[in-house]
Amino acid sequence: MGSFPSLPAQAPSFAHASWGSSRGRGEPAAWLVTRVSMAFLSRRLSLLLTQVNRAVQQRHFSITGACSAIQKLTRVRVVDNSALGSTPYHRPPKCIHVYNKTGVGKVGDKILLAIKGEKKKALIVGHRMPGPCMTPRFDSNNVVLIEDNGNPTGTRIKTPIPLILRKREGEFSKVLAIAQHLV
Repeated sequence: MGSFPSLPAQAPSFAHASWGSSRGRGEPAAWLVTRVSMAFLSRRLSLLLTQVNRAVQQRHFSITGACSAIQKLTRVRVVDNSALGSTPYHRPPKCIHVYNKTGVGKVGDKILLAIKGEKKKALIVGHRMPGPCMTPRFDSNNVVLIEDNGNPTGTRIKTPIPLILRKREGEFSKVLAIAQHLV
């Protein structure tokens, strides 16, 4: 920002200044008021910009956690040996709905999947987003296809499953039964 010229050393006081002239002092009072207000505004603006700059530098904005969460239109990987999930197709399976309040899927949540032109329910068994302490983080968003009643479609799960699913064993006992490895 450009700097404003400084005030004269012998600036007339406002008590003697009138809006028309400064009564023989050589400078009009309106010019002086404008100059003082501009200097004041310049200083306030520079302080405001400094505070905004500090706030931006102190905050570390990160969207990587949200990008790696399972939400609508997230590509997923089917990790069981079901016929629908194991044959190749030109479009990857995508999540079209998450069955929870937040809309962000975590391990153990059910989602609705668009796979090969069909809608199928699936269970999230691993995701890329970092979770609570001591829970594994996977390289891909892994799901297991399930039927409407909760039974898995396939007979084997090819990748390791997190141990967190054991806490909710009543819901996922059949999925845990076909898992080969637990992490």
